[in-house]
Amino acid sequence: MFNIEEELKKLPAKPGVYIMHDEADEIIYVGKAISLKNRVRQYFQSSRNKGPKIEQMVTHISRFEYIITDSELEALVLESNLIKEHRPKYNTMLKDDKSYPFIKVTVQEAFPRVLFARRMKKDKNRYFGPYTSVGAVKDVIELVRKLYQVRSCNRVLPRDTGKDRPCLYYHMKQCTAPCQGRISSEEYKKNIQNVIRFLNGDVKETVDELTEKMQQASDDMRFEEAIEYRNLIQSIRKIGEKQKITGYGEEDRDIIAAAMDESLDLREQDAVVQVFFVRDGKLIGRDHFYLRVARGDTKEQVLSSFLKQFYAGTPFIPREIILQKEIEDAPIIEEWLSTRRKQRVHIRVPKKGTKEKLVELAEENAKMVLSKDRERIRREEGRTIGAVKEVEQWLGLKGLERMEAYDISNISGFESVGSMVVYEKGRPKRSDYRKFKIKWVQGPNDYASMEEVLTRRFTHESNGEFDSFAKLPDLILMDGGKGQVHVALRVLEKLGLQIPVCGMVKDDHHRTRGLYFQDEEISIDTSGEGFRLITRIQDEAHRFAIEYHRSLRSKEQVHSLLDDIPGIGDTRRKALMRRFKSLENIRDASLEELAETESMNAASARQVYEFFHSRKEEE
Repeated sequence: MFNIEEELKKLPAKPGVYIMHDEADEIIYVGKAISLKNRVRQYFQSSRNKGPKIEQMVTHISRFEYIITDSELEALVLESNLIKEHRPKYNTMLKDDKSYPFIKVTVQEAFPRVLFARRMKKDKNRYFGPYTSVGAVKDVIELVRKLYQVRSCNRVLPRDTGKDRPCLYYHMKQCTAPCQGRISSEEYKKNIQNVIRFLNGDVKETVDELTEKMQQASDDMRFEEAIEYRNLIQSIRKIGEKQKITGYGEEDRDIIAAAMDESLDLREQDAVVQVFFVRDGKLIGRDHFYLRVARGDTKEQVLSSFLKQFYAGTPFIPREIILQKEIEDAPIIEEWLSTRRKQRVHIRVPKKGTKEKLVELAEENAKMVLSKDRERIRREEGRTIGAVKEVEQWLGLKGLERMEAYDISNISGFESVGSMVVYEKGRPKRSDYRKFKIKWVQGPNDYASMEEVLTRRFTHESNGEFDSFAKLPDLILMDGGKGQVHVALRVLEKLGLQIPVCGMVKDDHHRTRGLYFQDEEISIDTSGEGFRLITRIQDEAHRFAIEYHRSLRSKEQVHSLLDDIPGIGDTRRKALMRRFKSLENIRDASLEELAETESMNAASARQVYEFFHSRKEEE
């Protein structure tokens, strides 16, 4: 369903990361772009000389996706994270696993320092970054030491206070000499708070001050000094460019934001929820989910419903879930998720800082998906809900939500099986599919087999509200015409059920040509979505039955004589064959030898011994 030409037209002219998938949906390449629109299109332009590796890669691309970012820098770091996480086949992999630098503020110390760091650690210090320019990081560390007079020495304070003379930086007025006790810890930490604000991006005041000094130096024809100020300003701006792709700390968290369509439909509207997956502090992937919500529903209601549905079906629960809006039932959802994770889970709505910017980025991606994919969503709706409405018109029915289709498969009566497939709102609901091994009918009798399948299905006791048998269908579709429909009606009448039954009538080429309903064959539009839906259901019922039948035949073909012995399962059968190599050797083994075999005991050994010796006597 992914049309590359159509999707290329939807690409935004924004910075971001693009992810190429092959037919097996494996990620084969990750790249970054200043303009996604221009960069991704280049891969599919035949006139460009792309080189043999890219030429080969393009032939394997089945679909692509993208994540927009606020800057090329963020795209670069996200690209690095994704490559390390997924190790795509066509990306050049760095053997040394190079990482980007951070600025570390040792807030756990009585007199904190500002240091250069290659990695974030779980040491409760504050980390800023990552940054792509090592030079810029070193320039800024030197600058904040000058501006805020923070120490750069390795002395352990206050333990080493007064042991040595103050260093040169004190005499240059670039350090307040906490090593001599000339500033209290409280006063010193006020300077550190100013450093943290600066590294958080509050740099305007500093840039204005340096710009003024640069201009003054230029006016005084001190051009070398002016160039130094200019370089410092550039470094500050590089550092000040907020980095959201790798956050502070090494926590697992999901970032969730919703975007809603402002359509004119008074009853329903489209929504997309975007989820960013942050693992060990790095954004390593994302996914988006389409929703149909009632007109008037708020983002808060959409987010609340999504949380309950999404985390009910996903095996991993992160420690922190970041939302764009406060939700009313956050405490009870937190309690539920904490129980599932067996560890405290927090739901938070950030008001400022990096997390808020990351939520904004998720919302921007959700809006992009919604606007670019609206046409595709409409087409998908036509294939599903629109197709169901077409079937309703043909049959004169209303409210067709759940449809069940049945088929029988056998080869000359061998291992006859039945299949039940379920479609809800025009989409397959595979969790409700069921297989039936025919038990009551001997030989190839499709009508009797179908009667057994339907009787067992509609007399099955439900185990609860969410059991697939608990909900009755609004329409039964039979893979056949008049005969199959009458079998179904006879079973329903016997059980006192009133469910419409429709047959899928096939032509000489085994393709659906019409529907048999209420003793009439109804001709249908074979070019519409309704016909395509009926065909898909028919093919799916047939595929599911054939698949089950093949699996039973395969099991029958690998059946071992040992499987007929009580107490001998798969593990003991394999252990016996490993030791004795053949059935003849097992037959000739003594009781003691059998009992000594791995996984066997005295009782199971006797069962095997008596089984083969009784067969000898019979022969």
